[in-house]
Formats: sequence, structure tokens, C-alpha cells
Amino acid sequence: MSNSELTRVERLDQRVIKQLPALSRAFAVKLIERGSVSVNGRPEHKAGHKLRPADNVIVDYDATAITIPTIDLPVLYEDDNCVVINKPAEILSHSKGAFNPEATVASWLQPRLNGLQGDRAGIVHRLDRATSGVMICAKTPEAMAWLQKQFSQRKVKKTYIALIEGVLNPAQAIIDMPIERHPKKPQTFRVGSHGKAATTAYKVLKTSNKYSLVELSPTTGRTHQLRVHLQHLGHPIVGDTLYGSPYRSAERLFLHAKSLELTLPNRQRQVFSVPVPPMFNSKLQS
Repeated sequence: MSNSELTRVERLDQRVIKQLPALSRAFAVKLIERGSVSVNGRPEHKAGHKLRPADNVIVDYDATAITIPTIDLPVLYEDDNCVVINKPAEILSHSKGAFNPEATVASWLQPRLNGLQGDRAGIVHRLDRATSGVMICAKTPEAMAWLQKQFSQRKVKKTYIALIEGVLNPAQAIIDMPIERHPKKPQTFRVGSHGKAATTAYKVLKTSNKYSLVELSPTTGRTHQLRVHLQHLGHPIVGDTLYGSPYRSAERLFLHAKSLELTLPNRQRQVFSVPVPPMFNSKLQS
């Protein structure tokens, strides 16, 4: 195979997204795996199947036939302006700009909204899919602006609990390291001198031979901030296959948003807290 031929090779999932740009990559992979995509008249079940420009790809997909399932989320507080939930792990905060026929916090929130529209309507801040814990959502444009302003002005106090590999030394410190997008892996981030300021205070709560349970208090809100900071220190969060070792399997990403302190749209300052999942201590002692 010549160099010019190599440059023309394209993955099947990439072609599907090119033909149907409204789809997310994850959903494109699902369509392929369930046999809904054919190459030159034959179903192909591997998303990484290599294509030539002349290959004919047909996607058996009807967006109107797809319905987003309904879910129930634990509500900690609710009024006419906002709702506070305990987001379970593996639930997306919102779809990522492409069609994704799975339930998200945003899809659950949609019937509660008044004057807000869009895939991310009401989502004031985001928790990663694998992260559980306290999350506040707005119901109205006025509440959205009020809450977002607090986050942008760093008037919100966020506390997370994480189980990390190894033992941090010292037991309490502030991580002040800028974070930038990784040039070779644009879906990830890293500590870098050209990045945006990022600060995280930490305190070790418990340790074992393999792990530490730590409390994390970020004063900035960079994407993947806690995961990047801990990975850079050599103590990635347990179960973090993106920033830790992809070969060290765990039940989940052991990161939990324990509490959130902020001023509600009704001008009352409140703290919302949820317990740390029992598996965090079980894993620490295992």
C-alpha cells in the first residue's frame, strides 16, 4: 500500500458521522455494532473498519423513530427557579451538541423549564458522566443568569471526594497549575504553561496501602481539572481510564461531588450535601 493510499483510509464510524453530522460518535458506534450500517451491501459491525473513498456506506437510521427514555433523578431541593439533584454516575449532564438518544440531566430537566430552550437548557454547570453528586440546574432565564454569574465569579464553594492511587505528600496543600488542551489528544487536557489558571485545594482524609481518600476544593472550574491535577502529581483518581491507566479496571470513576454552597435565586445562601457512596470506603480498605 502506497503512502497516498494510506492517507485515504477512513474509519467506518468517521464516515457515518460525516454522512449524518447530527449524530454523536458514541451513537454512530452503537448503530454499527447492532448491524444498522452496511458497506458495499454487507452489514459491518466494527466501528474501526477501514474504508476506501469509493466504498458505499448505507446507514439504516430514522431519527423520528428514536425516543429518548425517561429517567428519575434524586431531587435534593426544588423551587420555581431551580432544582438541585444528586446525579448518579454514568448519567450525562447534557448531550454534546450532536444527537444522542440517551437520557441526560438536561432531558430530565426539560419538562420543568420555563423560558429556556436547547440541548443544554438549564444546565448551569456540568459533572462528567462518570462523576456523581450534587448538581444545580436552573428553570428560568433569570435563574440561569444568576447562578452562572456566581460560578464565573467563583462565589460557589464546591467540595469533592476522590479515591486516588497512592498517598499524597504533604497531606494538605494547594495545587496551583494551569491547564491547557493536550495538542496530541484534543479530547483531553494537561498541565501546561500556556493553559488557564487552575487551583485545587486538597486534604487527605484516610489512607491504606494502595489508596488515599481525599477531599478536593477547586476554586476554578476547568474541564477535567481535578482529574488532570491529580494525574500530574502521579496520583490519578481510581478508575480514571482517561487520565490514569487504561488497564486498571475499577467499578467506576471514584470522584463524587459531595457538597455545593451557593446563593439561590431567592437570595438565600445554602449548602447542599450528599453522602459519599459506600463503595469509596470499601475500595479504600480492599
